[in-house]
Amino acid sequence: MNKILHYITDRVSSRKGMWITLGMWLIATILLSLFAPTSRDYQVASIDTLPDNTPSIIASEKIEEYFDTGDHVPALLVFESTSGEIKRTELATITDRITSKNISGLEEILPMGHLPPQAADEFFSEDRSTAFIPLNLDNSLDTPEIERVLKEVHDIVEQETDLSLLVTGPAGIAVDTTELFTRADLVLIFSTVAIILVLLIVIYRSPLLALIPLVGSVFVYQIVTQLLGIFGKQGLLLSTQSVSIMSILLFAAVIDYSLFVFSRFREELKSNSDKYQSMRIAMRGTGLPVFYSGGTVLVAMLMLIFATLGDYKNFAPIFGTALVVVMLSSVTLIPALFTLFGRKSFWPVVPHVGDVTVKESSFWSRVGHYVTKKPILSIALVGIFIIVSASYLFQTKYEFDMIKSFPEDMPSRAGYEILEKEFEAGDLAPTTVLVESQKAIKEKEQQSLLKNLSDQHLVGNVRLDRKNEERTAITYNLTFEKSPYDEDILDALERIQENSRAILKDSKIDGSIYFAGETAESVDDRSANNRDLLFIVTMETILIFFMLVFLTKSFKMPLYMMGTILVSFGAALGLGMFLTNVLFDIDTISNRVPVYAFIFLVALGIDYNIILVSRFLEERKNNSVKESVEKAVASTGGVISSAGLILAATFAVLMTQPIQLLFVFGFIVAVGILIDTFFIRGVLLPGLLVWLEKDTREQRKIQ
Repeated sequence: MNKILHYITDRVSSRKGMWITLGMWLIATILLSLFAPTSRDYQVASIDTLPDNTPSIIASEKIEEYFDTGDHVPALLVFESTSGEIKRTELATITDRITSKNISGLEEILPMGHLPPQAADEFFSEDRSTAFIPLNLDNSLDTPEIERVLKEVHDIVEQETDLSLLVTGPAGIAVDTTELFTRADLVLIFSTVAIILVLLIVIYRSPLLALIPLVGSVFVYQIVTQLLGIFGKQGLLLSTQSVSIMSILLFAAVIDYSLFVFSRFREELKSNSDKYQSMRIAMRGTGLPVFYSGGTVLVAMLMLIFATLGDYKNFAPIFGTALVVVMLSSVTLIPALFTLFGRKSFWPVVPHVGDVTVKESSFWSRVGHYVTKKPILSIALVGIFIIVSASYLFQTKYEFDMIKSFPEDMPSRAGYEILEKEFEAGDLAPTTVLVESQKAIKEKEQQSLLKNLSDQHLVGNVRLDRKNEERTAITYNLTFEKSPYDEDILDALERIQENSRAILKDSKIDGSIYFAGETAESVDDRSANNRDLLFIVTMETILIFFMLVFLTKSFKMPLYMMGTILVSFGAALGLGMFLTNVLFDIDTISNRVPVYAFIFLVALGIDYNIILVSRFLEERKNNSVKESVEKAVASTGGVISSAGLILAATFAVLMTQPIQLLFVFGFIVAVGILIDTFFIRGVLLPGLLVWLEKDTREQRKIQ
């Protein structure tokens, strides 16, 4: 691998190779932009998360098989009156009018005018100022078509009544989230570019040093966008959320690797007058670490293809595509761009032959000196910080109601919260219990099962719903005493599932029992997420460890590197959750956050350790352990700290997103990157190297 990379970077760094490289990237960008579709044409607001073999999905399919309920996209029309009670005749007029319009894509709506008064009253709040009507849309509709149907419904309501209308449920949420992400994507890209540009200029005081990496990022972004468009056309689902996070990762990685390249390039320009020779030497020292840094991130992302949940799986092809292009750019496009501008890249602070490479008075020179003198104290101080930060993990509370992650003024969330306030929380998403038997279930057995289900912990109400003609399949409508997304309710349903055999036995029924609905799906989602977290942490740790073994030709060095990154992840997650509670009054997080945070913090955090350790191993060929550590910290400290600041700020841009999941994820990753940059890479890992690594006999003789 080293020889191949040297061959590539040597050619890219030559006068002729530089122009050929830039030409190839330009041609590829133009051709893909002209002839390939863009990823925006194939993005979807959401994807199926749970696999087909999940119990709740199997239950839904069985219910469909027995009772032909149809595969629909449900919506809830939430009506509010500002002038008193809502009359049943008003809603009857609305539903009759909607039915008569034969709106394409609208499968069915509750016929309010044809319901008995007692049945109709279930859809009104106690004071009758609020009411809701369920409707179902064709499952084949895409989001723009769903939006069209709902707009026609809105228009009818406006014509027929003065009632205010909000649409919630899966259909309303799909339309709202698509609109949110459409607006937010532009904010995300422009904010990312702006903050990177400002920070690069402030840190390096050179306009070209700010523009060159961004030019490279634009080339990479355009190519990745078009490649994903090709994959989308072939059937790959592109989650809008995944694409948004991918955009941040892409810009962050390209900028990161650009900083590593031009930092070593600047160092070599102080020893060589020829820019081509300087870049060739710089890439021989930097090419392999940078390429392996990208490789660790790529491995981390591709491992997600083996996850259980669909949204994790969706990351793999999207992020994998981006990282392959980023890795190629880091050893071709980026060095070619910096070689093109040469010393002018650094104007007005132009490096000259003979300039001091690293000042002994610099901040990181002093840090390196302190750590090598007092490694145990340095390790102890960082260790205490890590333990205190990670201790907040025991206070973690998860939120399973995903609609709570959306902005409070989003119509579908506002409609949902009105229903939550005016109606029993458990009634919003009842659980359907299906009992299946080989022989007819007798009336006495049906009632016995109803009573046994009603007696379960936190169950509020159970009623017999449907039965087939043979009475071999019966469904019950089960509601809980609290919100169907409350963690206590998830625990309660999980215990009912675990005791289902005993419940059937007590009811004298020989058969099987299945649970479908939002709560059942949340239980399955939680279980699958826990399995995925364990799997991802284990497999990524093992794979990255062996990649580091191959890179460092050592077993001890990867242990230091992976060990420090794993404890750093715990500290970042604990401190990040504590600060989101204190600063933003967010006391619960999505159960996706720990997985997302692990993927990015471990993959990106190891980058900085690779850069430090690679420089340490390079210096150790001619110096003692202490001298090598001190020089490695001093030489890489500036570029890694600036890269960390920019990377943290880039992920913090996710805090501009209207989705709380992305807000919290962006903040925690930003906190974790700063911990990695300043405490792990700057103090803990160097301290461990000084403490645990020993000089060879030859090195001791030289000293």
